[in-house]
Amino acid sequence: MPDDQFTIRQQIMQGITGTLRSARELSSQFGISQRQVDGHMPHILRSVSRDKSRRFVMEPSGCHECGYEFLTRTRLTRPSRCPQCRGKQISTPRYGIEHRELKGK
Repeated sequence: MPDDQFTIRQQIMQGITGTLRSARELSSQFGISQRQVDGHMPHILRSVSRDKSRRFVMEPSGCHECGYEFLTRTRLTRPSRCPQCRGKQISTPRYGIEHRELKGK
């Protein structure tokens, strides 16, 4: 359910705070396409990285056929093929925002 007083990025940020969600889950929750969610994620990452009290987390994609995990991938979208087995059964990454404990304050 969209809230008209917040932008779609702010709504997505609220939707992934304290939990992990995929682009597909977010697109159905907010009534936008997965491509639009993928387009918002780099901007959300930049916004969160400026705030010392929060941290952007991403559960990486993985291959369902051989078990390969894309741990070093920097792009936020789902890869099309596995580099090991060339399989196409790849899980989508899941995104979240965690709150950090600030030390010394």
